[in-house]
Amino acid sequence: MIGISGGRRIFLAAQPIDFRKGMDTIAALVSEALKADPFCGDVFIFRPKRCDRLKILVWDGSGLILATKRLEEGRFCWPPVRNGTMQLSAVQMSMLLEGLTWTKAPVKAVRRPAKAA
Repeated sequence: MIGISGGRRIFLAAQPIDFRKGMDTIAALVSEALKADPFCGDVFIFRPKRCDRLKILVWDGSGLILATKRLEEGRFCWPPVRNGTMQLSAVQMSMLLEGLTWTKAPVKAVRRPAKAA
């Protein structure tokens, strides 16, 4: 399982990709198409044209991890197809991986303190 610590951001790419692509090609896609660093520790989630699969790319500090999931029944809930990414919370990612409708999950905004109390 990929641990989601407080410093990791989770990005969902809205544009479908060719699922024959491997780890290095997807890392290059993160750099070129998404303008992000695939080795920063953030989590990048990709979708194919079919809505029953997803791929996750993450750098864990010692190497790249490429995980694939296929739902045996049902489909993943995806945002409309467009360019760019959207950021998810850890709760939304968990719901997405379970095949649940994550778009209705409440996102609690926490104000970052300016200084220690």
